[in-house]
Parts: sequence; C-alpha cells; structure tokens
Amino acid sequence: METILTRRSIRKYTGKRISDEQVELLLKAAMYAPSAVNKQPWHFLVFRDAGTKKSIVEFHPNASMLTDADAGILVCYDENLQHDAGYGPVDCSAATQNILLAAHAAGLGAVWVGIYPRQNRIEAIHRVFSLPENIKPFSIVSLGYPAEEKSFPDRFRKERIHYGKW
Repeated sequence: METILTRRSIRKYTGKRISDEQVELLLKAAMYAPSAVNKQPWHFLVFRDAGTKKSIVEFHPNASMLTDADAGILVCYDENLQHDAGYGPVDCSAATQNILLAAHAAGLGAVWVGIYPRQNRIEAIHRVFSLPENIKPFSIVSLGYPAEEKSFPDRFRKERIHYGKW
C-alpha cells in the first residue's frame, strides 16, 4: 500500500543514468499486468536519444519533462494480439500503471505522458518511431532519478463509494 499511496508524477530529474537492468525490471513489472483473456498485446520501446525526446516535445504539449528524462518507455499494443477491439488500451493502462509503481518502488521518478486517444499524437508517434501499422502507441512513461518531492494528498473520497445500488 505504501508504494501505491506515495507514488506521484515526477517531472524533474537529476540527470543520473538509470541502468539497463533497472529499465528491464520495470518492463518485467509491465508484463505482469493483467490483460483481457491474458492476451498480453503490449510492446515496449525504450528510448534515450535526445533528438527523439526533442521531436516528441515539439508536438506534445505535455511532454516537456522528457527533455531532462534519462529514458522514456513507449507503451504500445498490437491490434492483432488484443482480445478484441478496444481491449489494447485497457491492457496498456494496467501495464503503464505497473511501470509507474515499479519505478517509484525502485526510487525512480516517473510520469505518464498520454498518447491515446489523441489521434494527432498517435500519428506523430507512429512517424517518430516508424511503428508498423498494427502497432498502436498508448502512452509514454518518462523516467529519471527524482529531483523533486511531492506531498501526500488525501484522495480518499467516501462519498464516491456505493454499495449494492447507486
């Protein structure tokens, strides 16, 4: 529970390099996410190149933190592997959340950068990474060692809980 409750979106990084082993551990966490009918339609593209990060920042209004991130993970799904139309994004949501939680547990900072369902972002990511037609980008997780700390807000809202019927 501590990892879930204390995780925050971290957008400022120290510049220290994340090891390949740490990145692989995050990807392992992603691949242990639940997926519809256990189809596991996800693919992950790890990028560190400054030019690639800059090209994303140029078209994505909420991706400026990538400039200082050590790495990014592009989370995608294969339309041919998803259980049925519409399940790929749901499965990738779970995988993205697992990356965020694993990053926080490992002392890393991370933030979910939305791609899906914005068609202009989907098309731009296809161009940047030369993705095959059946591979659909869902999100980017920006990663680095945190250079900021965030407080613990109270997000528990009893008034949003319903039992039996609305």
